[in-house]
Amino acid sequence: MKKRVLSAALTLCLTLSLLCTGAEAASSSAKRETVQALGILTAGDSLTNPVTRAQFARMLVSASAYQDAAEGYGSSLFKDLKGDHWASGYVRIAVEQGWMSGYSDASFRPGQAITLEEGCAALLKMLDYDPSALKGAYPSAQLSKASSIGLLDGVSASQGSQLTIQDCVELFYNLLTAKTSTGTVYGTTLGCTVTNGQVDYSSLVATDTKGPYVAESSALSLPFAPAAVYYNGAASALSAVQQYDVYYYNASLSAVWVYHNRVTGTLTGLSPSKASPTAATVAGVSYQIGTSEAAYQLSSQGSFQEGDLVTLLLGMNGEAVQAIDALEHEAVYFGSVVSSTKASSTASTTSSATAAAQAATQVACTDGVVRTFYHSGTALAAGKLVTVSTTQSGTNLRSLSTKRLEGTVSKDGTSFAGYDFAAGAQILDTDSSGGYVRVYPSRLAGAKLSGEDVRCYTLDASGDIDRLVLHEVTGDTQPYVYVSGIEDNSSGTAISVNYTYIQDGQVQSLSGGAKYAVKTGGAMLVYEKNALKSIRQLTAVSLESLSALSAMRDGRAYPISETVQVLLQDSAGSQGYYLTSLSQINAADYKLTGWYDSLGYSAGGRIRIITAVPK
Repeated sequence: MKKRVLSAALTLCLTLSLLCTGAEAASSSAKRETVQALGILTAGDSLTNPVTRAQFARMLVSASAYQDAAEGYGSSLFKDLKGDHWASGYVRIAVEQGWMSGYSDASFRPGQAITLEEGCAALLKMLDYDPSALKGAYPSAQLSKASSIGLLDGVSASQGSQLTIQDCVELFYNLLTAKTSTGTVYGTTLGCTVTNGQVDYSSLVATDTKGPYVAESSALSLPFAPAAVYYNGAASALSAVQQYDVYYYNASLSAVWVYHNRVTGTLTGLSPSKASPTAATVAGVSYQIGTSEAAYQLSSQGSFQEGDLVTLLLGMNGEAVQAIDALEHEAVYFGSVVSSTKASSTASTTSSATAAAQAATQVACTDGVVRTFYHSGTALAAGKLVTVSTTQSGTNLRSLSTKRLEGTVSKDGTSFAGYDFAAGAQILDTDSSGGYVRVYPSRLAGAKLSGEDVRCYTLDASGDIDRLVLHEVTGDTQPYVYVSGIEDNSSGTAISVNYTYIQDGQVQSLSGGAKYAVKTGGAMLVYEKNALKSIRQLTAVSLESLSALSAMRDGRAYPISETVQVLLQDSAGSQGYYLTSLSQINAADYKLTGWYDSLGYSAGGRIRIITAVPK
């Protein structure tokens, strides 16, 4: 069974390897999916199979304005192709349009493999190139022209060779991007968008993709047997589908995309209005409403009110597709407390459930999202490890016991301590002050983690790590700054020091009765219970070259943090710096200094700050 959901706006951003960007050449898979989406090829065809003349006639018609006219159009044009033959309608159109022809013995030979020169001759006729205007004799004239206009790009077949399905993928993709004799890009005549010699695959797929739908059971009702199933972006099988999953399908591609993405929590806000909401806030996070059904359910006319516990079923872009009672789905979250306060009566919503809550706690969950949970009990300390379960009966937040694990992450980042990482594994690095950062297995590749590094982990049904909570493993949770000035006004036992530093391009100052063992340069601020405990110096290294990922010095590569702060000294030559980007600096024009953490993090050792001074 399936429940159709009317989409307010379907914007497909399919995270598949099929997509290509910029001016790079389209991949073989992208080309194949493109011609499949147009119906030129059918899904499941083996790429090495030879193509018959009948099959090629069907491809020609499917790549033309006559693609919907072949059914019921067949007749006995040839002695070996009766009117009830599956290809008779395609052959009749191909012959009437002059793309193909029969033989002198009144046969068409539908089961005979087609050759490269025969295929090129037909495609050139589709592009309105008059055979009489070609230079030379058949077949060299046809092959020469086909090559000059790009039809043979990527085609491995040679003169006299039989065409395979793979050859036809290349030929028909090239047909879409080739120009006709009048200079028109052929694909545009079929409604395709062609840019820089590539077909816009995403818009092509979006046109024929249906959804979103919500699965009412673990069995999907589809109008075809899918050749490809993608579950949360990874290749999978229909057996992975669960009730309330959101899915989309494309019959032309024989593909299904399934998303198991849902959030449960208290509904605390609707915008821009309760009567006609376009966004809903659940567990402190705002979600765009992507369907008219969800908009109605969450509106003042629907079945949910602010303060209710609700589960949002999310689509491929994280938009709310449907809302269901929390009773229908129990959500369990793991994470670290960011902040927690006693809830006052003025902070409550109109719901009695929320009004009765005694605390509001923000939790950085393992998926990297900070959610707010209203629950009974007292406020919790920042950095505390917790698990949260939400049902219609309420929210239960409790401390999570430490579950240690130690070992070395594999060099390819796929396994740790004898366990594989599950697809989409959620990993959170935390600190004792409530700091957190979502990391991915590749970030930990090769790192040796001690028992103290791992706070908790869980395994999925396959015995793979699906959640992992770490403690100060990457160093990414810490604030990094560039100390630009130190003014020491201490006298005797009275300590008075003013520190000026740059953080994310903003100049800030710190003064008081504390003196830290730090000089001007890169540094890390160390907090404990939200109070500054110390300032620790980073290690400086003069850089000889750098790229987006690493910098070099004396043959050693220093990995660069993805959040690196790049500071460029102003042109006046003063000590002032302003924030810039890696792409704006180079070792040829600037003296580059990298500041990296060598502070003992298991997966640290990254350049956090780079200063660039004009040479």
